[in-house]
Amino acid sequence: MNADLDQIRVPSTDWRAYRGVLSRRIFAFLLDYAIIALLWVPAAVVVFFLGILTLGLGFFLYPALFAIVAMLYFGLTVGGANQASVGMNVMGLALARTDGRPIDFLTAIVHLVLFWIGNAVLTPFVMLIGLFTDRGRLLHDLLLGTVMVRRSPF
Repeated sequence: MNADLDQIRVPSTDWRAYRGVLSRRIFAFLLDYAIIALLWVPAAVVVFFLGILTLGLGFFLYPALFAIVAMLYFGLTVGGANQASVGMNVMGLALARTDGRPIDFLTAIVHLVLFWIGNAVLTPFVMLIGLFTDRGRLLHDLLLGTVMVRRSPF
């Protein structure tokens, strides 16, 4: 197994692993949602043809299509081998569990859903929580026992 991934799974006690994580998370978020928007287009085409094949029943997927694409994207990327989405990889971040176990598909989806709920309830204060918690953790990180770390803290 890759030594870099083992280091990601066990959150570091070195403060440098968490330096600048909040600002990097914002840029990773923007990049990830741009990618999801691009992935939504071919998914919408697939649902269109599915709707024709099912005599209109497939069209009922349209209201939830963006959420479905986002959940699949984050489940497969954050729950995958790199423990990070494309945006997180670009920004040098990875998601880790505080108990040291790897993030799986379901945990990645629950992390995303808790993020959405936190944004719906606490906007615009959701990012302020990270300024007052240890290691810049947000509400959904605290609830799920995860932490965002830099891949290369030095």
